[in-house]
Amino acid sequence: MLMTDLSSAPLGRRRVLLAGSAAAAAIGIGAGTAATRPESAAAADTTTGPRDTAAICTLTKELTEGPYYLDHALVRANVAEDKKGVPLELVLTVVDIATCAPIDKALVEIWYCDALGEYSGFVGNNGHQEPDNGTFLRGGVLTGTDGVAKLTGIYPGWYRGRCIHVHLKVHTRVTLTPDGSFTGGNEIHTGQLFFDEKITEAVARLSPYSTNTVPRTPLSADGIYGNGGTAAGLLAVTALGSTPSAGYRGTLTVGVDPDA
Repeated sequence: MLMTDLSSAPLGRRRVLLAGSAAAAAIGIGAGTAATRPESAAAADTTTGPRDTAAICTLTKELTEGPYYLDHALVRANVAEDKKGVPLELVLTVVDIATCAPIDKALVEIWYCDALGEYSGFVGNNGHQEPDNGTFLRGGVLTGTDGVAKLTGIYPGWYRGRCIHVHLKVHTRVTLTPDGSFTGGNEIHTGQLFFDEKITEAVARLSPYSTNTVPRTPLSADGIYGNGGTAAGLLAVTALGSTPSAGYRGTLTVGVDPDA
């Protein structure tokens, strides 16, 4: 049975702060919306999206975990495994909601579907058959003293009823385990990361994304995103080369309440 995370209900009473670009720049990371430009421009840009002139802190609700979460992801920076697709780098900075100070040793965890819209552990739910090891495109890393978590993988695909997105959790006080995972700690944020539609359109024309047989839901029609810009998790996206196939880097500053 096809499963989609169409509920937009917030999880609990926790809230997340997404700092504006000037606040992010103070700790070395840009924030803002991705550019809405033709494919060639989106591929070549190194500065996507507007830049604020003053630090702006915007509170926003958390977003649904969805049905595809698996506990205790591997602690690793590269989650791609053998999955084919457009390279993606994520640079996520975790800061304290009260002070905007970076949070050290926060475990930033991501999970998302491959180019055909299939999640590891649930392959077949989007109508494509492929090997399922239960781990591809899942993982997390600890932030450093600068609050930065860097992860690499491939640009996400899509499944029925949802726009392209990456799921996100932030944990504190975790214990790393000998099997390369983690245990314990406090889960202080659950959210999602989103991509500008013009960039997604360019990626969707490439193989293997073009072989995804499921109709794609655009960002504007997604029931969870809500058109909230950076406040809703829209990444600032930078091209890694002159063509879409070279890949992209997405950045965002995520502020949390470490005592939540």
